[in-house]
Amino acid sequence: MEAAGCRARALLLPLWCCLLAAAPRRCAGQTDLKSPQDIQVYAVNTNFTLRWNYTGNDTDVTFSAEYQWFGDPQTSETEWKELPGCQNVTDTECDFSSAITEYNDRHLVRVRAERKEDKSPWSSVFEMIPYFIAQIGPPEVHLQSINGAIKIQVSHAEPNQVQKMWVTLSSFKYNLVIWENSSDAEVRSQNIFPVDTISDLAPETTYCLKVQATLFFQEGLFSPIHCVKTTRKVNYLFCPANLKVFALNMQFHLHWNNPYKQHVNYTVQYLLGFFKTLPDDHSVKWLSVPRCENITNTKCNFTSIITVISAFYYLRVQAMSEYNKSCLSKEVKIDPLSTNEFGPPRIRLDISDVLLHVQISPPGGEENKVMRVHYYFSYRIVYWKNSSDNEEEKRVKEIKQTIATISDLTPSTQYCVKVKALSEAYNKTSPFSNEECIKTSPDKMLPLIILATFVSALVAVLVVAVLIIFFLYQAYNKIKYVFFPSCTPPLNIEGFGEQLFGSPYLPTVEEPIESCYVIESIIEEVNQNDFKDYKHSKQSSRDSGNYSNDDDTSGSKGSEGMLEKEII
Repeated sequence: MEAAGCRARALLLPLWCCLLAAAPRRCAGQTDLKSPQDIQVYAVNTNFTLRWNYTGNDTDVTFSAEYQWFGDPQTSETEWKELPGCQNVTDTECDFSSAITEYNDRHLVRVRAERKEDKSPWSSVFEMIPYFIAQIGPPEVHLQSINGAIKIQVSHAEPNQVQKMWVTLSSFKYNLVIWENSSDAEVRSQNIFPVDTISDLAPETTYCLKVQATLFFQEGLFSPIHCVKTTRKVNYLFCPANLKVFALNMQFHLHWNNPYKQHVNYTVQYLLGFFKTLPDDHSVKWLSVPRCENITNTKCNFTSIITVISAFYYLRVQAMSEYNKSCLSKEVKIDPLSTNEFGPPRIRLDISDVLLHVQISPPGGEENKVMRVHYYFSYRIVYWKNSSDNEEEKRVKEIKQTIATISDLTPSTQYCVKVKALSEAYNKTSPFSNEECIKTSPDKMLPLIILATFVSALVAVLVVAVLIIFFLYQAYNKIKYVFFPSCTPPLNIEGFGEQLFGSPYLPTVEEPIESCYVIESIIEEVNQNDFKDYKHSKQSSRDSGNYSNDDDTSGSKGSEGMLEKEII
């Protein structure tokens, strides 16, 4: 128990010392050093400087820094390492450029104050990605005065390291600011290449300039000011002038003027624009255009050198006089897709009923795939009636295809059409094509309507005629049947059955009806006696010779039979 109490008193003794001491004294594990503040990193190219503020009044204070590199495979993410170049420094900044080798990785930096054994708490952590905080430094500039112009060569000043901060130097753009070395000089600014020539300068005049490098939207620091004096310019009368490029449907021609009346040979040279973006001297990389070497005429077809449509080209003409003197013209920049112009399209018309079909052949023809692929043509079709009426309004239709159909046309009418091509991407428009005219077909519906109307009317007339004839025929039969019967009863029985042969359609005169009673026995006797007497009288008549042929006999027999039937 006593040993445990001793250990407890030993642990509490430092705390009691701190609380009860009359004079300020340090307790074990505590310090009065303040932490550095406002940690910042300044970077120019690959030079990195760590800066901070310290508000303490202590003397003999040094500072040390640590860092974490999240791309280091040899350390864990939570392990801090001493920052090279920033250990036990007496100033409030240090250069740690040697510690940064990967410029796209994430880094953390912190600083603390130290005095002998005392150490302050660590400052707040500064986080950075070197590539995004580095500033583009001032470029190196070399000048040379040549024939009234200034040749300038710009190179980016960066230490020779295995890892470069700016890998793609061809992406740099350079801004030149130049002015005459005088009190009232006018300052002008222009973009230049790493190796370029500044012309249009006054001879024997001192000019001062400075250059700034830019990368995309990031602007760098200006170089120191350099001054140079121009020389007197030598003008050669045979030097080519007024170079102009004419391009139509991806056929490129260069024209220039020949101010010299004597014999002069010309050689057209070209340079790929890519070489101008490099910091190297490209004067030895100019090439001659095929079939444009040592020519005497003042034009050249350089279509054969345009092998990469999206690239830039530069052209110049070298003249060689009969005295073996040489002169180079000014350079001309060629952007094939922007420089090129396109001619009018060709059209073909076709008619089906009252539909007008327009087939368009793009500028340069169907075989010119370069233009069709890069320009994304659309077409504006203008069509109108070809009539003497000048007030007829022209109508417009825009399409993106090479085939168009125009409707709402008038049959049997001549229409005229013209078309032009447009490229919205390059803001270019071709001339209109030749006017083509065609006549629309007659309206097929009108003859059909007329034919259908005629057939309908004819059928209606025939139906009415048939009905009229039918009713007339029926009326005729009835009248004929009533007034002109087809057969009449024999004369010997005309008195009998008149009511039977009367027309059922004519009213009969009503006769008084008498009530009769037939007594069969009496009728039979009377009929038999009367019949015998009748036969005897008929026999006597035939014998008298009035009817001597067989027909009469047969007729008589028939009459007798009929009479007999009647009596019965």
